[in-house]
Amino acid sequence: MNNSATELLVSATIEFLHSYPPFDRMEPDALQFLGENVRLAYYPQGSLIVSPETGVVRIFRILQRGKVLVRRAGEGSANEQTALTLGPGEGFSIGSVAAQRSSTSIYSALEDVFCYELTAEIFFQLMHKSSVLNLFCTQYLASLLSQSRQQLQQQFSQHVAEQQTMNSPLASIIHKDPVSVTPDTPIKVAIELMANRNIGSMIIVDTDQQPVGIFTHSDVLKRVVLPGIPLENPIHSVMTHYPRALPFAANAYDAALAMAKHGVRHVLAVDEGGCLKGVVSERDLFTLQRVGLRQIRQTIDSATSIDMLLLASKDVRQLSLNMLAQGVGAEQITQFISALNDTLTRRIIELNLDKHDLYGIEWTWLSFGSEGRDEQTFSTDQDNGIVYICTDIMDREQTQLLLLEFARDVNADLDQCGFPSCTGNIMASNPNLCLTLEEWEEKFDQWIRTPEPQALLNSTIFFDFRPLYGKFNLANRMRLSLLRQTRNNPLFLRMLAGNALSVLPPLGMIRDFLTDADPEHPGTIDLKKYGARLFIDAARVFAMGHDVSATNTVQRIKLSAPLMNISPDEAAAGVDAFNFIQLLRLRHQYAEQTQGRAGDNLIRPDDLNEVDRRILKEAFRQARKLQQRLKLDHKF
Repeated sequence: MNNSATELLVSATIEFLHSYPPFDRMEPDALQFLGENVRLAYYPQGSLIVSPETGVVRIFRILQRGKVLVRRAGEGSANEQTALTLGPGEGFSIGSVAAQRSSTSIYSALEDVFCYELTAEIFFQLMHKSSVLNLFCTQYLASLLSQSRQQLQQQFSQHVAEQQTMNSPLASIIHKDPVSVTPDTPIKVAIELMANRNIGSMIIVDTDQQPVGIFTHSDVLKRVVLPGIPLENPIHSVMTHYPRALPFAANAYDAALAMAKHGVRHVLAVDEGGCLKGVVSERDLFTLQRVGLRQIRQTIDSATSIDMLLLASKDVRQLSLNMLAQGVGAEQITQFISALNDTLTRRIIELNLDKHDLYGIEWTWLSFGSEGRDEQTFSTDQDNGIVYICTDIMDREQTQLLLLEFARDVNADLDQCGFPSCTGNIMASNPNLCLTLEEWEEKFDQWIRTPEPQALLNSTIFFDFRPLYGKFNLANRMRLSLLRQTRNNPLFLRMLAGNALSVLPPLGMIRDFLTDADPEHPGTIDLKKYGARLFIDAARVFAMGHDVSATNTVQRIKLSAPLMNISPDEAAAGVDAFNFIQLLRLRHQYAEQTQGRAGDNLIRPDDLNEVDRRILKEAFRQARKLQQRLKLDHKF
């Protein structure tokens, strides 16, 4: 073919593709590259194009003319509910080509078909050249997640009919203009203004309308009446400085989480310049929930017994369920559960401090595992420890004995309050986990220098630590020491990566999923072991290899990605995949608990609807991508 004919063919191809998404938005040079590298192929009516038996898909196809029938492998014939028909401009199979795997569906020519074909090598080059195509491919998962969320909300439609969603923007919750005064305003004037306007708080702003303090009804008694402060004094003398503030674009969930984490009852909304736009109170959020934050916080803060805290722990579950029903994402729900469970645990610690004399001891209560990562679900046991300082004048054994006696009471109360004791004895009452700062550092150093199987297992548990109560600087010193030891230790990181690669995504070559063959749990997948763990383990290696101090899996992926030249879209797809698996775990655990069972992580893929099955497959493929990055970086 001469140059002129070739140019005409390329031009015609580009003209055709430019009529269909995402090619209609593709960069001109990328579209030109595509037009120059495709070839036109013909498939007669009834012929097979792609199937699981044809092996790894190495060609990306764009339908130019005709129709292609898509059906799941294993089905004898297509039906309206499972069959899919592709028309001109549609591409297939993006997922199979991108993951370099065989197709899980069968593609056949419903009528005479002409396709533009692109080799996998050229496809990947095009992905690199075109951010539009790259985004289109990664948003495939996001689109499916949106469908799943809609279905979930429909499922709970009756439950949430009387409730606003926790995704409501702050603008829809704030019904009054903010009332503010300057720092020099007399206390009497501020109180009178609160009474006249029937408001529970007064915001103090500077000359630029930026909030510098807050004064509430409860402050009148505690900070003015009881201390006998003259009413002529300026309001800044009794206000709470640096009130919690959120962007005006935030939502109700963000406000609820801020209140839960910091134990406050009001959150301010500010614009991009930091100027006051409104106030959100616990009462505002209470109207969104059957179980309110005020009720939970008051129960926890005022609790004098474990029975009271047990009621609060049940309320935490109910409030989390409300969020689940309202379409709040798994990342937010797990953070919310963790935040309120943190508050509950701290109260248990405080109650036990009244019974134990730990005066003069510098110590920190540590959380490990899912609690350390802020990733707790409805079903979780205890994973905790203690780090402390033992000075030259202190008796190490006696100091540890005091802390162990205290820890045993805390662990027992946590168990009674709905956090089962760890079957592996990963608890602060274990002498091996109640150690001085130097002993923890030595333990970490030993695991890193001799990364044997048990040491690697320990690393996956204990390196995800987070301070919960006490002297947080001790945990910060532990973190700095750990990162210092791992960042320049390629052997340990490679061993840790190998451990992460020891469990593979449960995707089959013929069947969609590889399920458990155990006769006690046939046809199931453990979403903790073969789902969430894939992302958690990979993210841990990424973080430690790039000096990222975060322990949360999502944060580890987001913070490590730019340091590893992973595109934001790729990172977002990995985060979406992990969050969907977490969401499935939450939904399943709740369903189990409503049936009076303890709640596990064993889901049956065959019981999922088609959308969730497709998302789960895509989530496992994203896990495979993260593992491929581990293989590449550590030369497996």
